[in-house]
Amino acid sequence: MRSPPPAPCVKSSKAPASGSPRSGPEAVEQTLRLLDAGEAALVAEFGSTVDPAINDRVLALDAALRADPPEGVRETVPTYRSLMIHYDPLVLSREALAGRVMALADGANASRAAPTLWTLPCCYAETSDGEPCGEDVAAIAELAGLSPERVAELHAGATYRVYMYGFAPGFAYLGGLPKALAVPRRAKPRPPHPANALLVGGGLAAVGTVPMPTGWYVIARTPARLYAPERDETFPVAAGDRIRFEPVDAATYAALERRAAAGEVVARRESFAEEATP
Repeated sequence: MRSPPPAPCVKSSKAPASGSPRSGPEAVEQTLRLLDAGEAALVAEFGSTVDPAINDRVLALDAALRADPPEGVRETVPTYRSLMIHYDPLVLSREALAGRVMALADGANASRAAPTLWTLPCCYAETSDGEPCGEDVAAIAELAGLSPERVAELHAGATYRVYMYGFAPGFAYLGGLPKALAVPRRAKPRPPHPANALLVGGGLAAVGTVPMPTGWYVIARTPARLYAPERDETFPVAAGDRIRFEPVDAATYAALERRAAAGEVVARRESFAEEATP
C-alpha cells in the first residue's frame, strides 16, 4: 500500500506591499504553501488573489531557481500567484526540493532583475485594406457606456503588467485595465480573433497571439509578435514586464506589419522604474 501524500507545507511571512493596489504603508500577510501536483511537480503558492506584490514573489522565486536550478528540476511555470516546479523524483526528492524552495522564498526578491517596459504599436480603426482592427470596439463602447474614441483613449493610456502566459503560445494576461473598460466576458465565444489581437474581458486585458475562438472582446491589433517561434527570442516579453500601447494609423500599421512579418521586433523596449508601478 502506498503511503499518503505529504501534507501541504505552510510558511507565513510579511512582505512589503510594493506595487500592490492597497493603500498605506502596512505590510501584506503572504503565506507560502507547497502543494503536490502529482508525483513530479511541486506548486509554491503565495496567495489567493491577483496582486502585484504576490506576483512579484512568484517571479522572484522563479528567477532564483532558474539562476541556480537544483539537479532534477525540469521546468518552472509562473502564474498569477503560484509557481509550478516540474522535477524528476528519481533525481531530486520532494523533501530536498521543498527545502530549497523554502530557503529561497524569503530572499528571492532582491535577486530579480528590473522589469522591461515595452511599447507596442496598435491600431484601433481599420487596416489599409479596410479590415477592422478593433472589431469589437463598438460593442465594448456600448457595454461601457462610452464612445468608441474614449474606449481607445482609455486603453492606450494605461500601463499594463504582464502577469503570466497561458492557454495558448504567447497568450499574455495583463493587469492594469482601466475600470471603465472592465466589461464582462462574452456569454458565448466569438469566431476566431486574428493573430496578435488585443483583448479585454472580465476586468483584464490580454494579447492573443494566435487565431482562436474567444470569450474576450477584440479592442485592437498590434503588428508586434509576442510569440515568434522563428526567432531566437521566441517570447520577447517576460512575465513581470510592463506594456504600453501606442496608437498608429492604418498606413503605419501596414508598414510595421510587413517589418514584423520579416522578423523585425517592432516594439520598443526600455527599463521600467519600479516607483512608477501602476
